[in-house]
Amino acid sequence: MHAEPRPEPSPLIVRIWSSSAVRYLFVGGLAFLFDVGVLWLLHDVLGVPLPISTPAAFLLSFAFTYTLQRTVAFRASDDVAPSVVRYAILVAANTVATTGIVWAADALGLPWIVGKIAAVVATTIWNYFIYRYWVFSARKGS
Repeated sequence: MHAEPRPEPSPLIVRIWSSSAVRYLFVGGLAFLFDVGVLWLLHDVLGVPLPISTPAAFLLSFAFTYTLQRTVAFRASDDVAPSVVRYAILVAANTVATTGIVWAADALGLPWIVGKIAAVVATTIWNYFIYRYWVFSARKGS
């Protein structure tokens, strides 16, 4: 019994996947599902208040998101430590922004998921450029 040869991916798929922006959005989608799932579990199932559950879920996704963005989206090969430090600084800023946006949506009487989606849209836009040009950028002379 022999295995059938695997079909080659189409050139269009290869070209699309070669874009860091496409890989970034794909990984970001997975990270969003992970983050929202943890937020739902903490807040809706376990009853943890939003000001606690929002940053907790966001921070729990730290290792998951960092690892996939580094290896899949940006294919970084430099030392891990400098990018982890830069990523941690960005996560701290994003945690404050995300918590504020989710809290504001809730305070306005909107479902928390509306605030979470708004926060994801905002952070997705600025994070791509920050990841590409700061967190995972190849340093000359490194």
